[in-house]
Amino acid sequence: MIRNILGSLVALAGAASAVLSPFRDWYDGRAGQDYRVRDLFEGITATESGVLVSILLPFLFAALLVIAGVVLRSRIAVALAGLVVLGFTILWMVRQGQAAGSLTVGGDGAGLQVGVVNALAGGVLMLIGALLMRGRGRGARSRGRREREPVEPYGAPPADQVDTWPPTQEPGMSTHTSPWPEPEVDPYTGPDPHDPRTRSYPQAPPPSARPGDPRDPVHPPRRPPEG
Repeated sequence: MIRNILGSLVALAGAASAVLSPFRDWYDGRAGQDYRVRDLFEGITATESGVLVSILLPFLFAALLVIAGVVLRSRIAVALAGLVVLGFTILWMVRQGQAAGSLTVGGDGAGLQVGVVNALAGGVLMLIGALLMRGRGRGARSRGRREREPVEPYGAPPADQVDTWPPTQEPGMSTHTSPWPEPEVDPYTGPDPHDPRTRSYPQAPPPSARPGDPRDPVHPPRRPPEG
């Protein structure tokens, strides 16, 4: 949040510097608003220019991009505005150097003047502001995407699949259908008599091993002796 605020202030300061630069002297006492935009592509001439068709026009476009980028928290828009300002300023310097033979910097009003410095500083400040901004977070983008997407209710299930997942409006518990048969649970029959871990007490011998058992075919029952 703090980085967004700081980056926005730096970018807005750069936009203000770029917009004010055409109203100051650029070269040999000639203001930036006296240079036509077409002169940047066809060559510098001595023809005077109107304000709205001067080099101020791309700088105004860059300032609008900065404002939109600050409102939308878009680093790309702010960086693009800085590149526009620097691009047109450097293009002007190339054309002016071709027209004058060379570019000079002088303190007596000859050569490059403060307007060019303001334009270059404005473009650099816009780029610095774009670097300082964090932009919109992932949470905000995903939340906005979810808000834009319409929420569609679940459709009615087929006649042969009443209780399926996703849940429907049909009564009953929803189950997850699977192409594989569900495993059957073996019923509990008590501890295993053959497992020594579960035999905690002596087991009674089977009926066939009991002596005198009438059901024993090997040891039939005996009659008591007659007195």
